[in-house]
Formats: sequence, structure tokens, C-alpha cells
Amino acid sequence: MKIAGFTFVRNAIKFDYPIIEAITSILPICDEVVVAVGNSEDDTLGLIKSINSPKIKIIETIWDDSLREGGRVLAVETDKALAAVSPDVDWCFYIQGDEVVHEQYLPVIKKAMQENLNNKEVEGLLFKYLHFYGSYRYVGNAHRWYRREIRVVRNTGKVVSYRDAQGFRTADNQKLKVKLIDAYMYHYGWVKPPEIQKEKIKSSSRFWHDENKVQKIAQQLEAFDYSEIDSLTLFNGTHPKVMQARVDKMNWLFDFDIQEKKLNLKNQIKMWIEQTTGWRIGEYKNYKIL
Repeated sequence: MKIAGFTFVRNAIKFDYPIIEAITSILPICDEVVVAVGNSEDDTLGLIKSINSPKIKIIETIWDDSLREGGRVLAVETDKALAAVSPDVDWCFYIQGDEVVHEQYLPVIKKAMQENLNNKEVEGLLFKYLHFYGSYRYVGNAHRWYRREIRVVRNTGKVVSYRDAQGFRTADNQKLKVKLIDAYMYHYGWVKPPEIQKEKIKSSSRFWHDENKVQKIAQQLEAFDYSEIDSLTLFNGTHPKVMQARVDKMNWLFDFDIQEKKLNLKNQIKMWIEQTTGWRIGEYKNYKIL
């Protein structure tokens, strides 16, 4: 069984993406990792080249910044990385620049790949998610955070990134048939110094909006305030070893009263139902669980 990781990145230094941690977290179970490095305003290319592993396969890309509809450029860059995976690879392990896998889940992931290797009905593996917010102590637990997403796909040449690269579909726009596995993806996209988070939001808004809308967002976003969040809970587990240096170096303060819920009555009821039964009403599911 051969496994390839794949990802894309741009301006990783400028916007403080944990891309090195992301890549190195999956490297142990991958035979190669394709990194599509986009044209950047910093030395992102040098950063990726600094990873000391012969498994790393870099392709340099130019982002089409005119692709603003629904974050389409992100999917295009994902597809470039996926297309560069070696043809004899069985499974393709996708990770975004702000996602990290805890080492405790690598055996679980690899076992699921092996068990489903010859079951062609299984087109991908579905991961659970932890979305860290504000600091490494809190995770989002309201409906705004997606609970699951596809991060492993079979290398058929017929899978493409969907919409803004959150998930995948077949080339003819069919949902993938997947197995849900007992492994979590740790998402750190909302854990950055507030001033960097502000600049990242201003920049990334260009992937979805025209320039007039981008300017309005920039004017409204004078400062980023992590406290303006609806609901969080404490994280009591451990972070991936590759993230520990970042956790130790956190240099801003964020404290949140987890008893405080800025939710309307409708969302309070939805949260209570989910916590009581495990059912999330109206959950977005871009996949078919087998």
C-alpha cells in the first residue's frame, strides 16, 4: 500500500500558518507528500524546502486571483497538488495549512486505509474535527463549526476538490462514499495573534468577494476581537507533539467564560438536541457514509 500526502500553501510566514507542523504530522505514514507552493509575498518556498525529508515533492504554482466565486481558487490549487501525486499511489491524504494530525491517530488512519484498500466501494475516509479558537485551550462547539470532513481519498484520478476546498467530490459532481474513522483533525486556523488574524481575514476575503466588498470588510475590521464568539468549550486533551513549540510560544492573552452562550433560542435548542442525542439538525454533509 502506497500513501501520498498533498497540500497547498501561500504566504505561510506572513499569515503564520502551521504548515510545517501540518506536513510533518502526516509524514510518518506517507511515502511522499506533494506541496503546491503558490506565488507568495514571503519565503514560503524556502520554508517548505527547509523540511528535511526526501519524501517532500514541491510544485510551484501561480494562483489565479480572479477566481473569486465561492473560494474557487483554493480548490484549483488543491487539484494541482492532487494531480501531481504519483500514479501508483493507493490513498491520498489531504491536509490543509492550518490542520494538524495528532500522532496518536496515525495508526488508526493507516489501519483504516489497509482494511479498505481492496474495497473499491470506499472512495474516502471521513475524519472528525476539533476547531481550536482564540487559544490552544478552547474549541468551538456551536453549529458554525463543521464536525466531519473527507481527508483521505482513493487515487482514482476521478476525484476533485469541491467548492472552497473544504471537501471532495467525483469529477462528475457526485458525493464520495466514505467510511467514518475514529480519528480527529486538529484545526488551528483561528489560533493566531489577533493582529495577524485580522490581516489574514482581510486577505482571504478576496477569495470570495469582489474588490468593493473586500474594501468594506477591511474598513469594518479595525481590530480582531476573539471574545466575539457564540460558544466555546475547554480542551482537556494534548496537542500533537509537532505543535508543542507553538503552544509554548503563544504570546497573546485570551480567556473565555465557557458558561457564556451568545446563542439565540433556536440555536440553544439545536445545541441541546445535539449534546443529548448526537444528532445535528440540518448538518451539511458533502459525503455518503457507508
